[in-house]
Amino acid sequence: MPKVHCYTSISFSYLDRARVLAETVRRHHPDWTMWLLLSDDAPPGFRFDLAEEDFDHVVNIRDLGIDDYRSWAFGHDVVELCTAVKGPMMHKLLSEGAEFVVYLDPDIAVFSPLDHVVDMLGRHSVILTPHIATPESSLAGILDNEIGSLKHGVYNLGFVAVRACTEGKRFAGWWRDRLLQFCHDDVPNGLFTDQRWCDLVPALFRDVGILHNPAYNVASWNLGNRPITIGDDGMIRAGGEVLRFFHFTKVNTAGEGMLARYSYGDTEVFELLRWYRERLSAHKADGLPDRWWIYGTYADGTTIPRSHRLTWRARWDVRNHFKDPFLSGPSGYQAWCAAEGLR
Repeated sequence: MPKVHCYTSISFSYLDRARVLAETVRRHHPDWTMWLLLSDDAPPGFRFDLAEEDFDHVVNIRDLGIDDYRSWAFGHDVVELCTAVKGPMMHKLLSEGAEFVVYLDPDIAVFSPLDHVVDMLGRHSVILTPHIATPESSLAGILDNEIGSLKHGVYNLGFVAVRACTEGKRFAGWWRDRLLQFCHDDVPNGLFTDQRWCDLVPALFRDVGILHNPAYNVASWNLGNRPITIGDDGMIRAGGEVLRFFHFTKVNTAGEGMLARYSYGDTEVFELLRWYRERLSAHKADGLPDRWWIYGTYADGTTIPRSHRLTWRARWDVRNHFKDPFLSGPSGYQAWCAAEGLR
C-alpha cells in the first residue's frame, strides 16, 4: 500500500484547529505522515515543540523555494497566503517522493477512516469533493449553496488528494503556478483564493475523481441534504453514511448560523460542535498573542491595511523600488502609502 502524506496549512492563530485535525487523523490513520505548513513565525517566548505534537514534520513558507518570499507574502492577507502555499507544498511533497498526498483544512476533524479516498487514489490522478452533490429544493438552498458554489467554486478545497502519476504531478505544478500568481480573494473578477481554479480541473486533467459520498466534507453548505444522526451505538452518520470528516468552517462566527439554518431543528450537529469546542480548548495555544501573524504588521507593529497589500501586488514599479515592504521609516513603503493617502 502506498504511503500517504497528509498536510494542512496555517498561521499560528489556527494552531488549535490544526492540532485537532492531526489528533483525529492520527487516531484513524496512524500510518499516515502528517505535515504542518506554517506561513508564520512564532512570537517571542511562545513555545512550540514538534516532539509534543501529532505532526511528523513542519515546513515553513521560507522552505518552499518561493522567490523573494517576503515580498510575495506581503501581497496577501492571512487567508490568501495560507491557501496560496498549498500548491507549492503539494508540488514539493510529490517531487520528494510522496506517492499519495492528501490536503485537509485545519478546521476539519476526521471521525472514521478515509478508506474511499485511499481506494480512489489507486485509480485517479486527482480527487475533489463538490460543495454540494444533491440539487437544492428550497429557494434559500439555491441562493446559499448553488449560487454560492457558482461564486466561490464548485469544489471545496478544504480537501484535495493527488497521486504521484504523470497527471497528478502535472496538476500539482499547474496549481502551484496559478496560486503563486493568482491566489486572491477577488470574487467579482472570478477568483476566490485557490478554489475557483479547480473548477477547471476536470476539463484540463485526465482521470480526475469526484467524491460524491455524503460522508466526506460535511459542512454548513451541504448539511441540509446530509443530516447528522447519532445512533444508540454512538455511530455518527451523515446522509445515512458513516461520517468520515466534518468541516467546522467559521465555528464561533457566521458558520454556526448556517449550521442552525440547515439543521432544520435537529440537535445532533450541535453535539459535534460541543465536542469540537472542547477539543479546541484542550489544544489551546497558550501564550500566543491575540490575532498574532508575523506578516500582519509593519516593523513598527502597525497593522498593514488591505489597500497597502493590493497596491503592492498591482504595482511592479513600487515593488522594484521598495525591496522590503515590511520595513518602517521615512523612506519605506509604509511612509510612501501614507503620503499617497492609502488607507
